[in-house]
Amino acid sequence: MPPATRRGRRRDTPPPRTGSSEAETLRGFLDYLRASVAGKVDGAPEPQVRTAAVASGTNLLGLLHHLTQVERALFLGAEVRDWQATFRAAPEDSVADVVARYREAVERANAVLDACTDLAAPLPRHAPGKSAPSVRWALTHMTEETARHAGHADILRELIDGVTGR
Repeated sequence: MPPATRRGRRRDTPPPRTGSSEAETLRGFLDYLRASVAGKVDGAPEPQVRTAAVASGTNLLGLLHHLTQVERALFLGAEVRDWQATFRAAPEDSVADVVARYREAVERANAVLDACTDLAAPLPRHAPGKSAPSVRWALTHMTEETARHAGHADILRELIDGVTGR
């Protein structure tokens, strides 16, 4: 457990104040969670960032690597054959590498979303043979997925070095 002296007041960023439309609200909360989870990993120390802190083998760097693959699959049509493997970053990947790839995937996903004006329309995907979900469903699912893993990341980062907050 990290030393008690590292613990202090939580420094939370409050939820976003979004526009009034459904799309602005969904995108605002998703971007808020994306920034939160990336911030949890950014600057985390090696080798703890890739060390499993729970019996399932979950580690902080693996969570962000997984979320990168989910962003790419959902919004960019990338194919993932082994979802379990997405929870492991390559040994040669640094924290900065994984964070940069995540932010790049988010940027590309947002470019796709910027072109989507109808939340009920299917996402424009390039994955052959698969039907695309609606933009609304995709935004809701990605928010749920990111929030779930942001919660895991909160706990893992606090176990590593006592950093708390979002």
